[in-house]
Amino acid sequence: MAAAKAEAAGPLRRALFVLAVLALLLVAAEAWTGEIRGHVVCDVCGDAAIGPEDHVLEGAEVAVLCITRSGEVINYQAFTNSKGVYIVAETMPESDRWESCLARPISSFHQHCTKRGDTHSGVKFTYSKPSGNSHTVKTFLYKPANAPLYCS
Repeated sequence: MAAAKAEAAGPLRRALFVLAVLALLLVAAEAWTGEIRGHVVCDVCGDAAIGPEDHVLEGAEVAVLCITRSGEVINYQAFTNSKGVYIVAETMPESDRWESCLARPISSFHQHCTKRGDTHSGVKFTYSKPSGNSHTVKTFLYKPANAPLYCS
């Protein structure tokens, strides 16, 4: 009798497992994923043009502020990697997805390149990308306090 109950429980467990997986897939189908990425570069000559003398800044801090469709304000903090790239990513319900964002550089920890190179305090944009896609922000520039002589 116990063996018969164990055999009957097997198909029931499988059915419950399948239902649980389907429920998770249904919830995941309503989720939305967004990504914001950008670069931070040391503009060695301070000419606002990226050239061979310039280099990426690792460890630069960038703040990204987003407003969701539901009106929530979310603040993200990101640091650049060894390639000068920062990335902010989030998965949330579609109804709460980002509507508009503001990205702005906060600081550069590079000893020779700490002065903001451009006059913009940040970049404001509407986030209209579908789920799973990335929005690329313009490159943020820092420059040295004194440009090298070869830049003149």
